[in-house]
Amino acid sequence: MTGTFPHVSISTERLVLRPFEESDAEALAEMMNDELVTTWTSAPQPYTLADARAWITARAPAERTEGRGIVFAVDEFLTQRLVGTVHLSRTDWRVRATEIAYVTAPWARGEGYACEAVLATARWLFHDQGFERLELRTAADNAAAQQVAQKIGCISEGVLRGAWIARSRTAHGTWTDVRTDVIVWSLLPEDLAGVSEQRADSGYTSYADWN
Repeated sequence: MTGTFPHVSISTERLVLRPFEESDAEALAEMMNDELVTTWTSAPQPYTLADARAWITARAPAERTEGRGIVFAVDEFLTQRLVGTVHLSRTDWRVRATEIAYVTAPWARGEGYACEAVLATARWLFHDQGFERLELRTAADNAAAQQVAQKIGCISEGVLRGAWIARSRTAHGTWTDVRTDVIVWSLLPEDLAGVSEQRADSGYTSYADWN
């Protein structure tokens, strides 16, 4: 059984989650070149404007049209600045389960935006799309992302040993690969009960596969 998510936007009190547009390319490239994003994702480094345009015009739309998931650009409602991105992937339409990843721009951290965007996506996924499970994976050394998972009500299910490659700066300023464990978290519809939409956000990015 396969399906596709609708072409939609989601609004919260402070944010708008919407499809990417070509005009987002410069802001996306700037965000993806941030040191913490480079550390915890597999995004190309450096992340060029060409990479951003390819993601926006081809790869992100294909996630939805080919049934794998959906990609949202996250804007701050008042300023229309790019706060980050939310990505649903590896969707199992029979099980009604999918995996979520997110990235937050450096300027937007500490405002609770990651929690707000992920919770809005989860509510839409469970209430409007009839899904039953949302999975989140965080690198074991990424304590900030783990705090976000906890704050939005996720339950830790276990550790995948040596399952991810993070990156670290060397003494010479170059990047080197570092193998790390991955913590698997899940969120079910019943876990959302009583969870506030706005929690303090001390995180940077979730585990995200940008290959």
